[in-house]
Amino acid sequence: MSGADGEHLHYLRVALDQAARCEPTPTAFCVGAVLVVRHPSQLSTPLVLSTGYSRELPGNTHAEANALAKACDLTPAELSAFPSQDVSELLRHVDCYTTLEPCSVRTSGLAPCADALIAAHIKRCVIGVGEPDDFVKCEGAQRLVNAGVEVIWVKGLEDECLKAARRGHSDKET
Repeated sequence: MSGADGEHLHYLRVALDQAARCEPTPTAFCVGAVLVVRHPSQLSTPLVLSTGYSRELPGNTHAEANALAKACDLTPAELSAFPSQDVSELLRHVDCYTTLEPCSVRTSGLAPCADALIAAHIKRCVIGVGEPDDFVKCEGAQRLVNAGVEVIWVKGLEDECLKAARRGHSDKET
């Protein structure tokens, strides 16, 4: 396993820990996300900017959107460890680790997470498993690629990520 693969697995495990915090519901997935800053000239090691999980914030929210919202709400003191105090600049150097492919459709009418990640200008999205067609047909990864975001599919945690996503779905739990 290369260093990058080990690092990807590490941060996806952090995202899985976030997904475990999610209140299960039979009509939605339990997802975890981690935003990791990799500033090429100013950081020797990546730093976690924020984390999020589905339904963490009010309003039927998703993990990636919650992580982005929490990043945008960081105070200058909380940002002091980062090479820039400007969150929009930091997001350009972010890898979003997510246990499940970012959504491209929201049945609730809220903005899809793929669109939010694109609007934030993140650099890369590292995904544990594709979103199954339980509720909608997801094209989040393709939407990210089309917008110029690098997408990395990590092998090795697919079953864990899918099991976490479907927690609370008694007929589909693996």
